[in-house]
Amino acid sequence: MVFLWILSCFAFVGAAYGQRGCGTPAIPPDISGYSDIVNGKEAKPHSWPWQVSLQRRPGSHFCGGSLINESWVVTAAHCPIRRSTLVVLGEHDLRSSTEDVQVMRASQAFPHPNYSPTRLNNDIQLIKLARPAQINRRVSPVCVAETRDNVPAGTMCMTTGWGLTSGNGDLANRLQQAALPLLTDRRCRRFFGSFITSEMTCAGANGISGCNGDSGGPLVCQKAGAWTLVGVASFVAAGCNTMTPTVYARVTALRAWIDRTIAAN
Repeated sequence: MVFLWILSCFAFVGAAYGQRGCGTPAIPPDISGYSDIVNGKEAKPHSWPWQVSLQRRPGSHFCGGSLINESWVVTAAHCPIRRSTLVVLGEHDLRSSTEDVQVMRASQAFPHPNYSPTRLNNDIQLIKLARPAQINRRVSPVCVAETRDNVPAGTMCMTTGWGLTSGNGDLANRLQQAALPLLTDRRCRRFFGSFITSEMTCAGANGISGCNGDSGGPLVCQKAGAWTLVGVASFVAAGCNTMTPTVYARVTALRAWIDRTIAAN
């Protein structure tokens, strides 16, 4: 039996979203020294400006997310979104009370209708913000992979979050970043067997892993100078073993649903 941990704590251009300059942070990230989230590297503050922190109360982070335009956030379906959930943009240090963050509420949440809580398939959810975000140097959207896009195995991509820094550790106070290579589905199934579906993509197994608290956060790959959302953090093997992959909802397989949901709401 494979024991799984969901990761929560309890130029591509997104043409459908009308965004120009998506995936191009005003504060460029430092990716010169690739490292990991488990025993990882702190991100340059505000260099991943689409990163969202979902919080139960101020500073109480439980899941990540990605801003895809001024009114919509992508996260994992297994992250529970309630009226009281805080959607925090522009966060870096969870303990800081002086950061210029935007604290939002969700007006509606749209988990994928075919999400399976037992298989974690279609583990994606859209949040419509109660009011539009203010786009600035610290807050801006990521590009979203399109259905036809093909990012080959071996591509080095980046993931970010405030998840645990070890399998039995604490949440990171400051946003962490990690470099993960994309894996083929065949290699991923060596770890998780038939659990892996066409709506999932895997990255890592290289001494690097996401962990609890990273759920819903982005896996982004760069093309033509723009960072593009290709995965939404879903689960890892129990203990956040750094030699097993992190599994993400595959955005290319789910892009059509994203478009339909936004268009209808």
